[in-house]
Amino acid sequence: MNWKAIVLGGLAYYVTAFVVSMAGGVFIHEGVLDEAYRATESFWRPELVQDPPDMAALMPMWITTGIITSFILAGIYMVFRGALRGPAWQRGLKFGIAMWLWGACLMAAWSGVFNLPSKIWIWWGIDAAIYTIIGAIVLGIVAEKLAPSE
Repeated sequence: MNWKAIVLGGLAYYVTAFVVSMAGGVFIHEGVLDEAYRATESFWRPELVQDPPDMAALMPMWITTGIITSFILAGIYMVFRGALRGPAWQRGLKFGIAMWLWGACLMAAWSGVFNLPSKIWIWWGIDAAIYTIIGAIVLGIVAEKLAPSE
């Protein structure tokens, strides 16, 4: 296992996904889903239902969990990248699609438990597709530079 590729690839994935999700967040979370979020206030952390929302209070948790899960994702990629064909960006793309599909399956299952509008689940899935796939492409490229596949 190449720890350098896991750590640096995971960080590259995290930074890319974070930047992409922040760009999309303005459109999706503050735009398209704003009304749905207001209608389901009891589901959200108190920091998010304040006016204005206190995003800074949640950033330490979001950053910590994001980095940890990015390292895990990079570790999974390093285990399975040999099964993927094509140049590094294409292997990352395939991995990103697979991880997004897995996440979409989980969201579909959770939608049967949490009584949130379908609009939220659908837009969360779209958002996740964008940042997961783009982040995984970057992960594939960085991992290949740090630990060339054979």
